Amino acid sequence: MPLKRLEFKAGVNRERTRYANENGWYECDKIRFRQKLPEKIGGWSRISADTFQGVCRSLWAWLTLANQKLTGVGTHLKFYLELGGDYSDITPIRSTTTNAATFAATNGSTTVTVTDSSHGASAGDFVTFSSAVSLGGTITAAILNAEHQIVTVPSSNTYTITTSVAANSSDSGNGGSATDAAYQISVGPETVVPLTGWGAATWGAGTWGVGSSGVGVVSLRIWSQSNFGEDLVFGPRGGAPYYWDATNGLTTRGVLLSSLGSASDVPTIQNFILTSDINRFLFCLGANTIGTSVQDPMLIRWSDQESAVNWTPSAINQAGSLKLSRGSEIITGKQFRQAITIWTDSAVYSLQYLGGQVVWGAQLIGENISIASPNAVAYANGVSYWMGKDKFYKYDGRVQPLACDLLRHVFNNFNTIQADQVFAGTNEAYHEVWWFYCSSDSSTVDKYVIYNYLDNIWYYGTLARTAWLDSGMRDFPLAATYTYNLVNHEEGIDDNETATTAAIDAHITSSEFDLDDGHKFNFIWRVMPDMTFDGSTADSPSAVMTLYPLQNSGSGYNDPASEGGNSTGMITRSATLPVEAYTGQLNTRVRGRQLSIKIESTASGVQWQLGTPRIDMRPDGRR
Repeated sequence: MPLKRLEFKAGVNRERTRYANENGWYECDKIRFRQKLPEKIGGWSRISADTFQGVCRSLWAWLTLANQKLTGVGTHLKFYLELGGDYSDITPIRSTTTNAATFAATNGSTTVTVTDSSHGASAGDFVTFSSAVSLGGTITAAILNAEHQIVTVPSSNTYTITTSVAANSSDSGNGGSATDAAYQISVGPETVVPLTGWGAATWGAGTWGVGSSGVGVVSLRIWSQSNFGEDLVFGPRGGAPYYWDATNGLTTRGVLLSSLGSASDVPTIQNFILTSDINRFLFCLGANTIGTSVQDPMLIRWSDQESAVNWTPSAINQAGSLKLSRGSEIITGKQFRQAITIWTDSAVYSLQYLGGQVVWGAQLIGENISIASPNAVAYANGVSYWMGKDKFYKYDGRVQPLACDLLRHVFNNFNTIQADQVFAGTNEAYHEVWWFYCSSDSSTVDKYVIYNYLDNIWYYGTLARTAWLDSGMRDFPLAATYTYNLVNHEEGIDDNETATTAAIDAHITSSEFDLDDGHKFNFIWRVMPDMTFDGSTADSPSAVMTLYPLQNSGSGYNDPASEGGNSTGMITRSATLPVEAYTGQLNTRVRGRQLSIKIESTASGVQWQLGTPRIDMRPDGRR
């Protein structure tokens, strides 16, 4: 028989069975398609050994007039500015007390009780003391006059901290007759915390007595941020907007936007912040109405043009507000061409600059949609893409569902309670939109799915990330990790998230396909793999090609991860073969009616791309 070319369609499809998706790919991890051929994705490297505190949920990059390339890093505990791999803590101060804090230590314990009347702090918050004196023993002034994280809050007037050394019998002084305390804004939850018990959620939401995402839950701490000129406006969802002035330097913390000079009617609550680059307006979505502290989740407010502080509408400025009607809350917003796109929990609006007394007008462009989270939207190639609660969408002038070959694979293994953790990002170099999400049994992000908008294909994998930024200001896409640092993606070919290089396990498995007509058995005795290892750094890069023959389609084979996943006599034989650089052909002995192949690499220093393999076979009977 002539050699059989194994040509597979680009992309991975899990909407069909393994056999119905013949000549396609069915399973993968850490691969992509380039020129419609599968290859291992690029590696990643941490930008520095420095780390930040907390799980990062927001990244934003911009350039100051001093030519500083800054990245805002918002975590569930703090807010930082990254410059050259160093992190400067600019978390705003909530309140300060003067000559008020006192300390009480217990011999042999590292727990110190702090008394500060009506401190307003919660467990996990950060406080910095100054002007404290030694307690008389091992707990010195230098130990006290530092930043501490509050451990417990026994009362509204006391809380505890942990010191680096245990107290001895001499630590009996109060050390605080003149101690000042600066309290940072309160921290937020690391994950969505569902409320439990009777009445935790509305009827039909979540499981019995457990709230679903957005209903009956303690919301995730998510920051939004946007530069206003060279300065930064930022704030946590449900909190106040803050302002960081670049002229004051990296050692200066952010301050309340409402505390700036000439500030007028600045929102005190918001769910999302963004700036119109073209018209120079600052927006707060889901803000409080003027003159009250009550948040209206459907209210959009904007400042006067060219002003971040004047929010009082008048006949001589363009500050104003607009309330949307479709939905129960505004989720997020993105600048889109000459307009701003606003997503509520059930509709999409286009916000356009009209000028005059109206200033901004909203046009409903889509309804009966959903959106997973404030960070679930990515903008690429003139199109907005987002992940909903049960499907994907795009807006390219009209809102429409995005056809997805992995729809059931994603949403049948999706933690809806942790939907707020979903985030999207682009990888423009490869024409990709990435979505990261939590699988059903995970409360942390562990999965991703990719849409290649150039080839209109999908693929997926496993990866733990918490935020993503693809910016032309940086050489590589940037991602935040659970090891509390930032990594450059597509840098190198290995996992360099830590100081120790690790291999990236990349693999892809085809669907089942017939050998000849699928009626008779065929005996495969050699394979021409057609693989390239360009870009590898290993001296002898190699990958493994595994052939899985089947007696009948869908009968299963000896791959534990496969559908069926058994080897109970239906398997004739499987062969695992090393594919090294310059390998011309592989000798093997397998027999079956159908076949599936898997390509995998598990060693460091290996980069590969699969071409068009061929197999040599001959008929081998019907049984």
